[in-house]
Amino acid sequence: MGAILRNPKCWLFAVCLLPLARLFVLGSGGGLGANPIEFITHSTGTWTLVGLLVTLSVTPLRRLTGRADLIRYRRMLGLFAFFYAILHFVTYLWLDQFFDFASIAKDIVKRPFITVGFAAFVLLIPLAVTSTRVMMRRLGRRWQPLHRLVYLIALLGVIHYVWLVKKDLTQPLMFGAVLVLLLAMRLPWSRNALHAVRNRLAVAR
Repeated sequence: MGAILRNPKCWLFAVCLLPLARLFVLGSGGGLGANPIEFITHSTGTWTLVGLLVTLSVTPLRRLTGRADLIRYRRMLGLFAFFYAILHFVTYLWLDQFFDFASIAKDIVKRPFITVGFAAFVLLIPLAVTSTRVMMRRLGRRWQPLHRLVYLIALLGVIHYVWLVKKDLTQPLMFGAVLVLLLAMRLPWSRNALHAVRNRLAVAR
């Protein structure tokens, strides 16, 4: 038991489940507001985006801190992003549309924010399926180009959110700004800057 409690992955797993636990607590106490389905849909969608952005932040943080071990948490973070994406999609499929596939197909075709959201979800599936070490070995050099789709998926997720919100765009635009920053930190000049900052911090110590 002590070994489990000392394992950072166990704590990270528990933290990643907190948004779901919050939904259960709010639901049991009638705290989901006047439109519970909308609340659940919005919450799971938000945490999907948060999960994607946190996953994308691992590499810049690793370069900035020199902590190579951070990379071992990336898979779990990515899978939790997919987990909340599934909850988001199932909420729409079941609680919102009651498995009316004709209506769902019409939504996907006619409502742009649903079109891009559905595309992002579909693109996430192969990334989740191929996230294991076995699949990494099987795919070989093809694995990395496939998983670079996460950049497109995150962008589609932000667009989905921006197009969904009709009035206050503050939160979706904040997500967009964070995504742009994380993508910029992957450019060669930015990588060099991160290494320079890390070296200065090391000297300061």
